[in-house]
Amino acid sequence: MHDLNLTGDKNDAVPEREPRVDPVLGTTVHIVGARQARPNLPDNRSTSDCPFCVGGLEAPEPYDTRWFVNRWPAMDGDRCEVILHSPEHDASFASLGVDGVARVIDLWAERTEALGARPDVDFVLVFENRGASIGATISHPHGQIYAYDHVPARSARLMGPNGWTPTADDRLAFAGNDTMVAAVPHAPVYPVAVTIAPRERVGRLAELDARGRRDLADMLADVLTRLDRLHDAAIPYMLWVNQRPFSSGFDDAWLNVEIVSPWRAANLPRYIAAAEVGAGEFFNPVVPEELAARLADLGD
Repeated sequence: MHDLNLTGDKNDAVPEREPRVDPVLGTTVHIVGARQARPNLPDNRSTSDCPFCVGGLEAPEPYDTRWFVNRWPAMDGDRCEVILHSPEHDASFASLGVDGVARVIDLWAERTEALGARPDVDFVLVFENRGASIGATISHPHGQIYAYDHVPARSARLMGPNGWTPTADDRLAFAGNDTMVAAVPHAPVYPVAVTIAPRERVGRLAELDARGRRDLADMLADVLTRLDRLHDAAIPYMLWVNQRPFSSGFDDAWLNVEIVSPWRAANLPRYIAAAEVGAGEFFNPVVPEELAARLADLGD
């Protein structure tokens, strides 16, 4: 019988941040032990202890939107940034209105291009986690940006040749304006899932003109408002922006925003279970066609 060294060599340095790849599945896992000490104030209602309120640690001066390098990064090299959506502590992304959301989109575009101009960055992911159950550690409205030195596998599939286009979801479209459309995916993993995209191919946020950015802001505010109406509650969600990578081979990429929530009913999350994790195939109790119909009915 072989003795197993469960604690490892005591002389080995414990990594604070280190990317690892599963040798069989090829899954990339970022070991981020340094983030265990980051602040965790998901339900704070006092502006006095919020680092994102005006006068706080990360926002000493008045602002409309603001970005800064994350003090608790998941990757080295100033690759992780925080985006403050509003100085209003109790605001939500949707409550900012079209003008407020448009200001956030402008900042997303600016920071995407600035990070993408670095020689060590291949892909920039803009995202927001809303709600303590999703993992948001501070309740003040904010998002984040991660700049990768490679193109993650899922992003490469979506943005690469024969990748995602709006035609994949257009039969379940439930809202739109002159340049943007919102639809429920045909086979979503999460009970609530929506994709927003321009009707014409655009690779990155910076390529949208003023009208396109405003239409995207209008669609984001509209969809997020409908999602809160879905269960008459502030639904927890994950939102991220899929953009063309900064490395070659992605000329056909189609910009899109994905929004997902684990709620299958009010305050009732659908947990991903053993069979799904073990086999990599998922079981969704919410019928996409029914979700699209409900969201269509929840507009103004």
